[in-house]
Amino acid sequence: MRYFIEFSFNGTKYHGWQSQPNALSVQEILEYALTILLKNRISVVGCGRTDSGVHAEQFFAHFDFDSPMDLVDLKYRLNVFLPLDVAIKSIFITENDVHARFSALSRTYQYRISLTKDPFHQDTLLQFPFKNLDVSLMNKAAKTLLNYTDFKCFSRSRTDVKTFDCDISEAFWLQKGDLLVFQISANRFLRNMVRAIVGTLLDIGQNKLALEDLENIIRSGDRSRAGASVKAHGLFLTKIVYPFNSYTTNGEV
Repeated sequence: MRYFIEFSFNGTKYHGWQSQPNALSVQEILEYALTILLKNRISVVGCGRTDSGVHAEQFFAHFDFDSPMDLVDLKYRLNVFLPLDVAIKSIFITENDVHARFSALSRTYQYRISLTKDPFHQDTLLQFPFKNLDVSLMNKAAKTLLNYTDFKCFSRSRTDVKTFDCDISEAFWLQKGDLLVFQISANRFLRNMVRAIVGTLLDIGQNKLALEDLENIIRSGDRSRAGASVKAHGLFLTKIVYPFNSYTTNGEV
């Protein structure tokens, strides 16, 4: 049987989602917790990878287990067992061919910036010291992204992906007082892509780059021409969309 887990995590203490040698990851602690509680070696597959320090308000992972379980009880025990920076929201049964990563239709990220010094959110907001950002111009630049699909210029230089194509469905900035938020949704994202886009759009907002420079950067496919990547701690994975008919009514939703 295939089980899906919906959860959230503060990524400050973790080197991303994916397990890696000599570094603590969210995947590692979740697999450890499930292995202890279910008394079987459990491997989980996540809906994607997050960089070190990136947070997730919504994240999904699946694992296979042959025996039926009390999912309400498992959710409770996992939340007791796991550290406070990881919270299980729901566990449910799905069809065996539904995949946490490959069945996802879209993903949404937000990058959050405080335009003033905020001592209470040092780990979850970029403290941006510059004023007079042209947010209207940054929104015009964000709309430009929807005209393209090849985003090699925003990808890490060393990567093993087969394509740099991403179908972006929305990209915009919202400002509420001193909180500035960039939201972007797409069917997939490249490593470091969102942070590189935000850094480039901030350069445009400070008039370090012109609006027309963005199109030239995208067409060039050259990472060195785009802006510097912003720090990871302001980035949140906020939403994953799956086909509605993927879920069964068995178990907790």
